Amino acid sequence: MPLARPAADVWTLLADIAEDKPGAPALIHGDRTLSFAELHDAAGRVAQGLADLGIVPGDRVALWLPNVPAYPILYFACARLGAIAVAVNTRYRAVEVADIVGRSGAKVLACAPGFRRIDFLSILSEIDPAALDKLAALVIVGDEPAAVPTAIERLRRLPFERLLSRPPLGANHARPNARCNIFTTSGTTSAPKFVLHRQGAIASHAQQVARAFGLTAPDTLSLSILPLCGVFGFNQTLATLAAGKPCVLIESYEIDEIARLIAHHQPTTLFGSDDMYARLLDIVPGNKPFPSVKWAGYAAFNAALAALPEQAEARGLLLCGLYGMSEVQALYSSRAAGTAVAQRKRGGGVPTSPLAHVRIRDPESGVLLGAGQPGVLECAGPSLMVGYYGNDAATAETITPDGYVRTGDLAELDGDGGFTFLSRMGDVLRLSGFLVNPLEIESHIQLVPGISACQTIALPRPEGVRAVAFVILEAGAVLDEAAIIAHCRRGLANYKVPVRVFAVPEFPVTPSPNGPKIQRARLRDLAAAQLSGP
Repeated sequence: MPLARPAADVWTLLADIAEDKPGAPALIHGDRTLSFAELHDAAGRVAQGLADLGIVPGDRVALWLPNVPAYPILYFACARLGAIAVAVNTRYRAVEVADIVGRSGAKVLACAPGFRRIDFLSILSEIDPAALDKLAALVIVGDEPAAVPTAIERLRRLPFERLLSRPPLGANHARPNARCNIFTTSGTTSAPKFVLHRQGAIASHAQQVARAFGLTAPDTLSLSILPLCGVFGFNQTLATLAAGKPCVLIESYEIDEIARLIAHHQPTTLFGSDDMYARLLDIVPGNKPFPSVKWAGYAAFNAALAALPEQAEARGLLLCGLYGMSEVQALYSSRAAGTAVAQRKRGGGVPTSPLAHVRIRDPESGVLLGAGQPGVLECAGPSLMVGYYGNDAATAETITPDGYVRTGDLAELDGDGGFTFLSRMGDVLRLSGFLVNPLEIESHIQLVPGISACQTIALPRPEGVRAVAFVILEAGAVLDEAAIIAHCRRGLANYKVPVRVFAVPEFPVTPSPNGPKIQRARLRDLAAAQLSGP
């Protein structure tokens, strides 16, 4: 089934579908279904409500919301206004919210005080009032608590339903070059950067993903499990809508509830992390636990689950590797479902857009590399960001003069127009002059009985830069450091063998919309302290 005509901007993307198939379901949430016509009408009304609050083109509206219908409604309303939607993770607390709201200069903050027993208003009350000075109002989605913290009584609060009660906004400020999204990077050692996108890039990428991923098939139904505040969940949802197909919004990440909704709605596509799929397969029995799912988009974050794609395929679930990041949008590339699992499981693949292009550069010499040679991945194409909001210096460092994004990822060209993601360059170990993917060492160590997870970092030593491993032991297991090092010596080049192995109860992590990210800098500090001790 073909897509509607190419949309120049985000509002046109929605308006064209609402015109072509007004009664078709767009959003499903619990017992409620919104058609495309209802979504279009609601977004127009909320746009007028935001305009009443003083929102004009270029203003920022912060969305601190779970996956509920108010999120896409507010997003499309911002597009109509030419305003910028700022994504705020619902897991963020006072310091993080203050930073994002304050630095972005958001004039409206939408939140859902009743969501999952998170006391959003109390969190706001802990914020320095100066960080909230530019807020014209808080938009309350759902019920407001009877008691409001004194510290935020001064802020104007109004229910989301008030915005919905307005007539649709007459003026349309949507434009291809209008800025529309700010996603935050999940930095582990510094304040996140604000990744800024324009409407033309968001709309065209959504349509291209819908086409390339087969979302235009008549039976398509997608579950929006990943948070809309993250680029992975956002792009998946918008691409499904761009195909004119329905999304089931899931606001809870409880694995039992996800399994129940999969069984109830019978989706044709899923997107998620390796951890999510592993947990689903653990609790859903049978050789074909998800019969309606044709294939599933898969992001590998946990080295301990390296064999998951083979295990899933044995039970009839095809996991396909993907690649994306906030700067180039999620679903920038993917693996074909028809390829062998050994290739299909790897991150990367062929770019989604025929206008996209990737190249690999040696991190030291700057020379462009050929197929099979690992180096720094650079990406070009229509889905790229405008830049980092409020940070021209970082933008200049990241975007090359000829329009490629320096991703900071280690990858290699496949020789067929695609590439294979290996690891973050910040995670790469340079040992004895060689670039080493830490996953190679970690996967080998996890073959040792009693090891449930492993992380490896590089640490300068008098004898050179050496690897240091951290492991999490299975229940009842005891660390045998000498045995692990001997195991590595038998299977790895000498320069890859860790100089020490330490057991830890858990790895330090930073939360992100797509899953927790290991704080490798913290591990390096811990290793340095351990090796400098008596």
